[in-house]
Amino acid sequence: MNNKVYNVLILCTGNSARSIMAEAAFNKLGAGRFKAYSAGSHPTGTVHPLAIEQIKTLNYPVEELRSKSWDEFAAPDAPVMDFVITVCDKAAGEVCPVWPGRPITAYWGFEDPAAVQGNDDAQHHAFKLVFNFILTRIRYFIVLPLEKLDALATQHEMDKIGQHKNDL
Repeated sequence: MNNKVYNVLILCTGNSARSIMAEAAFNKLGAGRFKAYSAGSHPTGTVHPLAIEQIKTLNYPVEELRSKSWDEFAAPDAPVMDFVITVCDKAAGEVCPVWPGRPITAYWGFEDPAAVQGNDDAQHHAFKLVFNFILTRIRYFIVLPLEKLDALATQHEMDKIGQHKNDL
């Protein structure tokens, strides 16, 4: 049995909602097999309260979650990532740092629930919907037999997962 813990970095521009929810979901659902982190190219410095609300539905601790720069993970003393996943449109076209260890990268775009206009119900619904999309993709990913797949096959599977349809 493979006891490797895979490091995953989830990126988004502001690191306030989608990437934070994905970090928590990976750590909860992939406990013991995955260690997830999140970061942003231009972090807002705060975590969106509706993201926190969704994360709490997993009974995942939220006290340590914070909006942070991806520069933290490009530093020499940063954990070496096995996977880097971008979850928002704005960060998809940005020039990323060179990640130590040459991780496998994927684009799993989700619409920004924080950009949804409307009343509280519409905003809550948007966050719940995006969180459920994130959970679905993570569930597909964490059951992959990574120890049996080479890098090309893993990349192919990650790309397939990223092509799953999701709409607000």
